[in-house]
Amino acid sequence: MRAWNFVALAALIVAPLPATASPADVATTVAAVADRSEANVKLDASRKPVEVLTFLGLEKGMRVADLFGSNLYWAEITAPAVGPDGTIVIWNPTQFTNDKRKAAVADFTAKHPNVVFTYSPFESPVLSAGAYDFLLMNLDYHDTYWSSEKNKIPVMDPQRWVAAIYNSMKPGGIVGIIDHAANPGGDTRKVVDDLHRIDPAVVRADFERAGFVLEAESDLLRNPADDHSKNVFDESIRGKTDRFIFKFRKPR
Repeated sequence: MRAWNFVALAALIVAPLPATASPADVATTVAAVADRSEANVKLDASRKPVEVLTFLGLEKGMRVADLFGSNLYWAEITAPAVGPDGTIVIWNPTQFTNDKRKAAVADFTAKHPNVVFTYSPFESPVLSAGAYDFLLMNLDYHDTYWSSEKNKIPVMDPQRWVAAIYNSMKPGGIVGIIDHAANPGGDTRKVVDDLHRIDPAVVRADFERAGFVLEAESDLLRNPADDHSKNVFDESIRGKTDRFIFKFRKPR
């Protein structure tokens, strides 16, 4: 990771936390489509960003970790929503961070001084200790159970991943996990390899084992018409999968 990122990340730990934002702040940034990419705006119908971020409790001035966020979908919304006193740290796996992606994010961060971009190997996420008030992992937690020789993704220990997230959160910090639902049971790694889905009970157990408390869950993105049998990239279900939302909190 470049040296300037270490300075920016360190600054997050000492910055004061201003007043709470109203849900309207998120609604306004979502509605500002001229400031967002056309491709990302098209995702709003299936992602319901106003409702999701309101449910999770995004506030002005928060220090936010946006994991796997190099497509800028959430950063385009959260960067203006948290305001100039807040910070968004986008982390992306090195394996999925090419020159084109770096250039696109660099252009975005040049226009948004409260956004920092960093990347490291998938198996070694860079997350500063005690730095974040809010962390979002959208449709990616299941990949901690995934491995791919083609993409140079080794077999990982999901519990080490969750421990790294726990260590990165401030006391009272919020972690939002959104993922594609799988049917209960089965071998988690095989289910992920075959379908890129995960049993919600596995996710809850992983995070509670690490010390997080499940504060709330939401049906905002549930789809009972999805029978969980198809790979999430199947065109018949892509963008319409049954998704669960967990709001975890690190105890104070």
